[in-house]
Amino acid sequence: MSTTMQVFILWVLFLGVGQCYLNPITIQNKHFVDSVTGEPFFIKGVDYQPGGAAGINGESDPLSDPKKCARDIVLFQELGINTVRVYSINPDLDHNICMSMLSMAGIYLILDVNSPLPNQHLNRYEPWKTYNPLYLEHVFKVVSQFSGYNNTLGFFAGNEVINDEESATNSPIYVKKLIGDIKEYIAITCDRLIPVGYSAADDLNYRVSLSQYLECSTNSNKVYDSVDFYGVNSYQWCGEQTIRTSGYDKLIEAYRNYTKPVMLSEFGCNRVLPRQFGEVEVLYSKEMYTVFSGGLVYEYSQEPNNYGLVKINHDGSVRMLPDFVTLQEKYKKIALPNRDQLHKELEGQSIGLKRNVLCLDKYENLEISGKTENDIPAKAIKTGIQVKRGHILELLNSNTLQVQFEIFDVYGQRWQGPKIVTPITRKTSNKKENEAKTNGANGTSESLLIESIFTMLLMVIAVQCIIL
Repeated sequence: MSTTMQVFILWVLFLGVGQCYLNPITIQNKHFVDSVTGEPFFIKGVDYQPGGAAGINGESDPLSDPKKCARDIVLFQELGINTVRVYSINPDLDHNICMSMLSMAGIYLILDVNSPLPNQHLNRYEPWKTYNPLYLEHVFKVVSQFSGYNNTLGFFAGNEVINDEESATNSPIYVKKLIGDIKEYIAITCDRLIPVGYSAADDLNYRVSLSQYLECSTNSNKVYDSVDFYGVNSYQWCGEQTIRTSGYDKLIEAYRNYTKPVMLSEFGCNRVLPRQFGEVEVLYSKEMYTVFSGGLVYEYSQEPNNYGLVKINHDGSVRMLPDFVTLQEKYKKIALPNRDQLHKELEGQSIGLKRNVLCLDKYENLEISGKTENDIPAKAIKTGIQVKRGHILELLNSNTLQVQFEIFDVYGQRWQGPKIVTPITRKTSNKKENEAKTNGANGTSESLLIESIFTMLLMVIAVQCIIL
């Protein structure tokens, strides 16, 4: 396809869809919701950290290279996802283009605030040595920069920090302190309240008790020391399973009365290959969606641990792996529940009622009696951190959305799909829709109809051009 034709397609799509930015996601009771439409938001996504721990350094991270982002976002759209989780970024780099492309493609981000680099993560065994001004400066820089993007769904304050007896003895109070400090920093310095969560290890010794400890508040007046949502890394559905043989029924019961949104922050056991992703159908069924808000498949790129959906080659080209096609087919069959369906399933249930859960004196297998230094983050929270806040860009008049790398299918043949990031239409509120209907009675319904038909025709033309 010629460059001229690609620019024409972008121009047509711009006319047809207008602004392609996503509405911020907020929380109501124990579910994520679209802040404009009020519809529940269920996470259907993948974990994304090409290169693993080595994928972040002083020069690059997963969201700093627009060419690589365009390549991967096209495949995200092919998968049919609405969310990615990124484990580490460098807040000194520019992420505007990649975040804008994600937004245009209809994809939200859940971002971990830590990285494997020095002074950028908690030492789970000696957290008092790493919970210091340098560490908090990094955390707050990440939060400040990404608070400027509407498609930042939330932040993970930690990932599997508590995963054995020693870390369960030393780290819980620091994780809870970090959550509170981030929430207070957001409330004071950011333009909107972005949810802060935690991603727990797949360990029954700590998973449930830790969720209860992070859910609670130390007193009824404290608003910052309770987690906003909770992620569970779960690899218990392996091969051919059912909701009972996998233990998913127990997973559901463990969080049925949890007052915050719960999600699978990692899932996709690889002990039986090829992966069939049979848990996907169950995760978005009414047995689970009243309790869980979806999940993220681990993981996008093939790394030494053998969980990849695609293989990224040294020349930047990508080859789809069989798991990509299997997951794509599973995700295609999913119809996410709307507000009416969710409310119908929740009728008569006591779960999801917003309430303040006060902390207990003890939680199973956790040591929570220690103290942390309260004055470390005070100055940064009060004055803010100097970092350039991110913002969404208009990219439709550039070639940034075009894929510059080769993409191959599972058979090693050149992929015949679209080589350009396709913008989506921004969702509007029901209130606005109702106002439009009311105005239609006063003579504007005809113009709305014409506009809709024109938009559809433009989209058809664009699709045809892409195919040609």
